[in-house]
Amino acid sequence: MPDQMELSPTFLEIAACPACHSKFAVDYDRHELACTNNACALAFQVRDGIPVLLIDEARRPAAR
Repeated sequence: MPDQMELSPTFLEIAACPACHSKFAVDYDRHELACTNNACALAFQVRDGIPVLLIDEARRPAAR
């Protein structure tokens, strides 16, 4: 299924928001990793199975 986002459990266990270092929640519908820190709340897109963890490309909380 090409639309399915697959990230390894090991990656999700160690991945952290590059802005605040909090854990991620996976948003499978939006193909994003969302920071769990409410003060940060950046969302990072996953493209072709690769998380784009660039702060400048993250979706800001106001866009939610």
